[in-house]
Amino acid sequence: MFLSDVDIKKGLKDGSIVIRPFEPKHLQPVSYDVTLGNEFEVTNRHATTAIDPVNKVYPETRTVKVKDGEAFILHPGESVLGKQREFIGVNEEHLILLSGKSSLARAGLVVHNTAMLFNPCHYFYPTFELVNTNNVPIILRPGMTIAQLLFARLTSAVDRTYKETGRYGAKNSNHFAPERKAVVKKKKPTKKKK
Repeated sequence: MFLSDVDIKKGLKDGSIVIRPFEPKHLQPVSYDVTLGNEFEVTNRHATTAIDPVNKVYPETRTVKVKDGEAFILHPGESVLGKQREFIGVNEEHLILLSGKSSLARAGLVVHNTAMLFNPCHYFYPTFELVNTNNVPIILRPGMTIAQLLFARLTSAVDRTYKETGRYGAKNSNHFAPERKAVVKKKKPTKKKK
């Protein structure tokens, strides 16, 4: 069962839902609007030959920090990770679903590829999987409304929470990706002339 604005407010009051900072103007009838943070994780395309998830081979990346008031340009076809500004979480009786904003979707911005489910007892700063499907660049700015969260009450509390099954810690200091092997182009050895 999805929660209404009334139930979201009740959850914030009793602690079953956490949103920090909470802005009353971001509360919608059945969702809460969240904003874009200042960090982006960008693939170093020049140093990546391929991604091979089965063998845990992921691209080499770098973190780009954008100050408030400045812009991050997301080029057509580009895929980057971006941090959410709000710290969120729910107790063992709830889950959270991430959804895009229709106004941004019409502009060609995808905020998640497949990772839209946030498990019970996962308290963190979510990571967006940002993709520009348009044929022109999209300007992203820290603090802009980027997505919305939907909250659902489970039919019963879970046996195992994200604390037991999850990969990321409460502080979420390295949430962009687990430890990765970088795929680096290797130079061919050159023959020495005699």
